Amino acid sequence: MNLRKKIILFLVLTSISILFTGCKKEETDSLKRVEQAGTLTVVGSGGYPPFNYMEDGKVVGFDVDTGEEIAKRLGVGLNYVTSDWDGLTEGLRNKRYDAVLGSMAITDERLKVVDFTNPYYYSGAQLFVNKDSEITEVNQLSGKKIAVTTGTNFVLDAEKLGAEVSFYQDDNATLLELINGRVDGVITDRLVGLSAMEDIAGGENLILIGELLRLENMGIAINKDDKELLEKINKIIQEMHEDGTLTKISEKWLGGVDITVK
Repeated sequence: MNLRKKIILFLVLTSISILFTGCKKEETDSLKRVEQAGTLTVVGSGGYPPFNYMEDGKVVGFDVDTGEEIAKRLGVGLNYVTSDWDGLTEGLRNKRYDAVLGSMAITDERLKVVDFTNPYYYSGAQLFVNKDSEITEVNQLSGKKIAVTTGTNFVLDAEKLGAEVSFYQDDNATLLELINGRVDGVITDRLVGLSAMEDIAGGENLILIGELLRLENMGIAINKDDKELLEKINKIIQEMHEDGTLTKISEKWLGGVDITVK
């Protein structure tokens, strides 16, 4: 091969390499991906009032309003979709969504497979029973049938307390089972249970047992390779904490209570 051909071949290979590198960078820039799509697609269970639940055929709640504000500050629209809780993380990892914005607690186990933003609100696990229940303390759950949502941290709470665990798709189902006397108790987010006590028929017959089982920090789950999107959403969440936007959203959905501070 003469010198001229070698030079041409070198230039061609260099051009291909530059093109490939540029394409690869564009493909992996998650923030640009969302901006170019014009939509931020997030997911929640749709059965977790007052955070994300169905009302008149659409999903509403604290998480939805939070997502709408984040999307607005990104300069895009929000596409809030729903799916079964136990498949949310896997759906995120399979690129079906940009994020899980569904009141997901930040845990070491989840951090092995996805990243999380800084917390956007704080809550904790609570045991609920009927007023006429013989259960008066959390250490009385051995052999008792306790309802929890599949794939949540509440499963471990119930197991640690020696309960017989019954699994359901969401907390609408768990709390209705409790109200109808088909389970002995429910372990769920304290705020979700308190909301049910006010909003669900028969909820007035429920009571809380003991203190919080543990505190949870709630974050938005994002794929580990979506670093640009994570960084930008973290910045937006910080701004929303500082300018009072998250507080206003909380007070709207939680009866004037601010759950965005510890």
